[in-house]
Amino acid sequence: MAESTKNVELNGENEGSASEPERHQSFFQLHPKAKLVLLIVGLVLVIGGAYVWGYYATHESTDDAQIDGNLYPISSRINGHVIEVTVENNDFVKKGTVLVRIDPTDYKVALERAEADYAAALARAQASKVGVPITSVHSATGISAAQAQVLQAQAAILATEKQYLAAKARIDQTQADYIRAKSDLARYATLIKKDEVSQQQYVHALQTAQADAAAVAAAQSVASAAEQEVSQARARLAQAQANLRASRTGPQRVRVSRAEADAAQAAVQMAKADLDQAQLNVNYTTIRAPVGGIVGKKSVEVGENVEVGQALMAVVPVEGLWVTANFKETELKDMRPGDPATIHVDAYDRDYKGHVLDIAGATGERFSLLPPENATGNYVKVVQRIPVRIDFDPGQDPNHLLREGMSVEPTVVTKK
Repeated sequence: MAESTKNVELNGENEGSASEPERHQSFFQLHPKAKLVLLIVGLVLVIGGAYVWGYYATHESTDDAQIDGNLYPISSRINGHVIEVTVENNDFVKKGTVLVRIDPTDYKVALERAEADYAAALARAQASKVGVPITSVHSATGISAAQAQVLQAQAAILATEKQYLAAKARIDQTQADYIRAKSDLARYATLIKKDEVSQQQYVHALQTAQADAAAVAAAQSVASAAEQEVSQARARLAQAQANLRASRTGPQRVRVSRAEADAAQAAVQMAKADLDQAQLNVNYTTIRAPVGGIVGKKSVEVGENVEVGQALMAVVPVEGLWVTANFKETELKDMRPGDPATIHVDAYDRDYKGHVLDIAGATGERFSLLPPENATGNYVKVVQRIPVRIDFDPGQDPNHLLREGMSVEPTVVTKK
């Protein structure tokens, strides 16, 4: 037993003497590959840190974003009675699809009346247009004719006055002959009583006196007729002069005729406008989809009487959508229109490609209904958000899965 104990003690001393040098060796001496592992880990951390820093330095993202688009409200442009509604809520329609029909009977009657009014106005305008040259010709020829009538009347006056003077001279001559014949008759009457002349001579003197008296009466009648002709000639001259004055108003009548033609043409334009409006009203009885999209908010039914401007439904387009992303103002330092973006759609857990279209001109609060008014003394600085529009690249949504209002998380690459 003593020898065994002694051997154990010797073995313990040997083991202690063997582990003493190992205690003085370093960790890397004991593990020569640890340096390589640490070096690799350090490089990975440096490269990863550089990548992360580079990523966040060139990428800006936000979860305050949603899909936006144009909402097209459908309303009536005329009053009428609804006779057909062809769609229901959530129906997909193409551009030009008939949505609602309004009874067109009254508007077709108005169209027929407008067509008749337009035809009548057009006929009146054509007649007035033809009347302008006719009035011009009549004006020119009327002056010439009136001047000729004046000259003719003046010549007639001169002729009748000469005839009147000749008739008066004839009266004087016949009166002188009648006085001489009366004197001869009186002398023969005295002589026949004395039987100094024959009965035949006395009868001849009596007949001569009677003939001269008749000649005087005839001359007086001729003079009276000549005087009347002079008066008539002077009246014709006055009428011719009046006609000449009237004919000289021809240019004014031409202007009046042209004004009437212009007024008739204006009436044609008014009738044409009424006709166009009547045609539009007939077209408005059929309400079509302005764009392709999904019907919503339908509030019209068959049999309803609608009024101008009454909302009937809305069409939400499935194309031309974009993202409105409200980035912090501190994130817009390097963001520019045209920067590429990745849009993550929460509903489908899918990424879409896009690009920045533009940056709003003011913060979202400035566009709110009641923008904040920070009075002096209580202002607290808050990082503001500015809307940024991001458009989807073409062909990103061929199946039209995106909807307005969906939540998205866009990431914009601000540095190339």
